[in-house]
Amino acid sequence: MRAFKRWLDRSLTAQAVLIFALGTGVTALFRPDEHPVVWVIQGALYASIVVIVVALQRRKASRAAGTDTRGVTELHRKIRHREVPKEPEERASMRRLVADQLGQIERGRRVLPYWLGTMCLVAVAALVFGVANGSWTVPLVFAVGVIAFCCWILWMRRRSIDRFRHMRSSLQS
Repeated sequence: MRAFKRWLDRSLTAQAVLIFALGTGVTALFRPDEHPVVWVIQGALYASIVVIVVALQRRKASRAAGTDTRGVTELHRKIRHREVPKEPEERASMRRLVADQLGQIERGRRVLPYWLGTMCLVAVAALVFGVANGSWTVPLVFAVGVIAFCCWILWMRRRSIDRFRHMRSSLQS
């Protein structure tokens, strides 16, 4: 499983195949009456959008760190495992990457309350429309899913901040 995770972390093609399969499967679940070609087309559309976003993020991070995309992937792996690089060049790249990522998280802090408020409004609107239509089950499940997603986003943000701050302090000492 560790080798699969590493392969998935490094390979954009593997990520695209996984997203295509998930997108096609979810589309098939939610739209069983549509033709399977539509499922495949929508899965390919979802995969292409996500791959473009991930490729642009990797390119931006590689420019900030001053290394290639494979180097950024390896630096992120070291950050996750709290491994401090020994080589001076790698330490400098890590320092630039950590500073860039922390800066992005701090800039996103201003938008976060508005995003969370919007998500709560969407959940409440789904509940109101569900009550108006007489159906409680789907809107309630959707609202719980939205709240769980928001909590997951906050938890991942906190975890990322902790990891980046730990790496910044380790690199300074």
